[in-house]
Formats: sequence, C-alpha cells, structure tokens
Amino acid sequence: MPAPATPPLALRYLRASPLPHATALASAAVCIALALAALGHLDDGSRRAATVYGALAAGWLGLACIALLDGFSRYREYRRIKAMLARHGWNRRVFALVAGSRCQRDAALQAAHEAGHGHRARRFFRALGYRWYHLFPDAVTRNPLRFFHPRFLRTSFLPGKALRARRRA
Repeated sequence: MPAPATPPLALRYLRASPLPHATALASAAVCIALALAALGHLDDGSRRAATVYGALAAGWLGLACIALLDGFSRYREYRRIKAMLARHGWNRRVFALVAGSRCQRDAALQAAHEAGHGHRARRFFRALGYRWYHLFPDAVTRNPLRFFHPRFLRTSFLPGKALRARRRA
C-alpha cells in the first residue's frame, strides 16, 4: 500500500501534537481573559485585585508557553520516527518506546500514518490497552510528582538525546 500524500508543514506540525496545541490555545484564552480583568481592575483603582489577576494571567501564559514547547518537541519526535520508519520500515520497538505518553503516541501515529503503517501502529497501541481517553503519561499517572523529575522532563523535551544517553550508559 503506498504512503499517503504528505500534508503541508503547518498541518503536519499541528497533527503531530494536537493535545499540547489545544492546551496552549485554551491557556492563552484564559490568560487573555485574566489580563483583561486585571486591566479592568486597574481602571477601577483596585491595584490589589489587578495584581492578583495579573499574576494569574502570568501563570496561564507560562502554561501556554510550556505547552507550545511540548508541541515542538512532539513535532521533532514525529520527524525522528518518520525517518526511522522510512529507513528501517515497521519496527514495534520504536512504538514501544513512545507508548507511555499520549502526546508521544499522537506523534508516532501521525508519522506511521504518513509512512503507510498507520493501521499497524493503531493496533499496536490498542493491544497495549491505550484508548483515546488516556491523556496523562504513565509515569505521571503512577506518581504525580514525577512530572517535576529531571529525567521525565529530559525525555519529554529532549527525546532523542535522552535515548542516546540511555544507550551509552
């Protein structure tokens, strides 16, 4: 079966990481609403309320930036997996490495779809028990504080480098 036609770059970027980009969009909307509320309180002369709303807006802006960085990391991972599939063909070990995170699964599924292995990848993840509603990474589900561990952050934002470092050790 021939591989489907490659979509434009912007569409590939968004398809490789839909969840982080949706999170960034929602966070930016909340940030704008809070910033407008802060400006409204400044006009009323309530500096304390404006400061609180401004701090909350800054927090939501930070979340939006982190989500965008995660989206960019997923796009890099999509490109890496797509190159591996083009070079070596289907290999379940590639997909086993990214199975623990919804964002990584989305990137791998998009790469597999464009390489002509979309059905195999979906069947593989389904056989592992993953469904559409499994949003959080497995490590975070087991231990929510794991989200702040340096190794988790390294594998999330620098996936290729983390794998190379693990192979050298």
